[in-house]
Amino acid sequence: MDDLDKKILKSLQNNGRKKNTELARELNVSPSTMLDRVRRIEEQGIVRGYRADIDPDRLGLTVQAFISVNLDRHEADYIRKFEKGIHSIPYIRACYHLSGRFDYLLHVAVRDLSRLGDLVKHSIAAIPGVGRTETFLVFSEIKPDVGWPIEDDGFDASKETEQGES
Repeated sequence: MDDLDKKILKSLQNNGRKKNTELARELNVSPSTMLDRVRRIEEQGIVRGYRADIDPDRLGLTVQAFISVNLDRHEADYIRKFEKGIHSIPYIRACYHLSGRFDYLLHVAVRDLSRLGDLVKHSIAAIPGVGRTETFLVFSEIKPDVGWPIEDDGFDASKETEQGES
């Protein structure tokens, strides 16, 4: 992956609906070159798809939370059943298998606290193997997900930290 590929990824991550000609103009390459590059990036599986950035409040999903889950048992069958159960619950936005204190971390979005309680008690706790859960309410979003970091500009984390402190 060269610098042009990285610039393409950054631009598409910012606006996946950008037209090929607009992207080519922005990055100063021919439209045919851009089309080939984007097609290759997609075929390699680097770009897995395109999505709309939807405001959860407009859908009535005003409560977000993270739910940590510990399983009773760590045998393959229990893990498979848990992971299959997670896939069947639409209010779970993401599920991460972790190392450390928790086995899994779930990001959920629901209409209200009552539905959050129902989700935890009746959907998540009902999955075979779930031992203990702990729920963390999201009060506010400080930094939204704007995509994956794409290295290209010599980012130095220590300089960023210093700038944030001044």
